[in-house]
Amino acid sequence: MAHQTDNATAFRDLVSSPVKFRLFMLARLPMAYMADLRVTSLKHEAATVSIPYKYLNKNPFNSIYFACLSMAAELSTGVLCMMHVHKSKPAVSMLVVHMEADFTKKAVGKIFFTCQDGEQIYEAIGQTKATGEGVTVIATSTGIDENGDLVATFRYTWSLKAKRK
Repeated sequence: MAHQTDNATAFRDLVSSPVKFRLFMLARLPMAYMADLRVTSLKHEAATVSIPYKYLNKNPFNSIYFACLSMAAELSTGVLCMMHVHKSKPAVSMLVVHMEADFTKKAVGKIFFTCQDGEQIYEAIGQTKATGEGVTVIATSTGIDENGDLVATFRYTWSLKAKRK
């Protein structure tokens, strides 16, 4: 496994503080704040984000609206990118350039989206920092309900590029 940087540790500390991270989401990701997304786990190699079934997240079919599921899945991949680029020198820009999803079960209750591509993301960030060229990385997030059943699988293509000084 790759070396954990002090910047990544600082970012994990921010995310693990419920108050600080909720304020961050309110300021930077207000829809994620309103949907009540929570980062339940963040490690070098993986992140998990939960989303509850509630009034603001529901659709007319009494399940979680697919756009809210997408938001939770994207955050599970994006928080890994954010952790690995936090206070990076040179700075690295990140942008979703593609997304695909498969839905396998109605999403009710609390859903947990997990991305286990942290090492792959870390390596892609290292590559763009070393070469200055943009790179893409596909990060997969799987959504599991409280019963352990697969609800959805999302694949996000992130574009990462080291910024020139």
